[in-house]
Amino acid sequence: MSGFRRGVRLGIDVGRARIGVARCDPDGMLATPVETVPRGDASILRLRELIAEHEPIEVLVGLPLSLSGGDTPSTTDARDFAGTLAAASATPVRLVDERLSTVSAHAALRDSGRSQRSSRSIVDQVAAVVLLQQALDVEKNSGRPPGTSVDPAEEPA
Repeated sequence: MSGFRRGVRLGIDVGRARIGVARCDPDGMLATPVETVPRGDASILRLRELIAEHEPIEVLVGLPLSLSGGDTPSTTDARDFAGTLAAASATPVRLVDERLSTVSAHAALRDSGRSQRSSRSIVDQVAAVVLLQQALDVEKNSGRPPGTSVDPAEEPA
């Protein structure tokens, strides 16, 4: 595990209606669900509260690229949301590729016997767990922080 930075991280799966939040232990062994935050005017405030509560070394926001790696309307939304969160928090924010995390989350819930309807309230949290676990694995294997940094000073006006 050389090159792995010790510390809690929060993973965030940004959706149009809901935001899934997950966290990992300081050693990055296990990502677990935290909560689903309704998307709206108060979502950044709630995320700031979660950041204060969990004191992560960084927040990893899922970047939903298309399967070919290109941008989609959801990609732009996630970038904008990450920029707003970075500007509202002193904690570093990074964007990480989350292709298929929601698909993986739905499959895991389906495999556990949950229906699509009964999974709706937690699928965003599970997607956040999947993207966070993938990011932890990338850092453990490469020795480098996953994804790309979101610096509000670099945001276009």
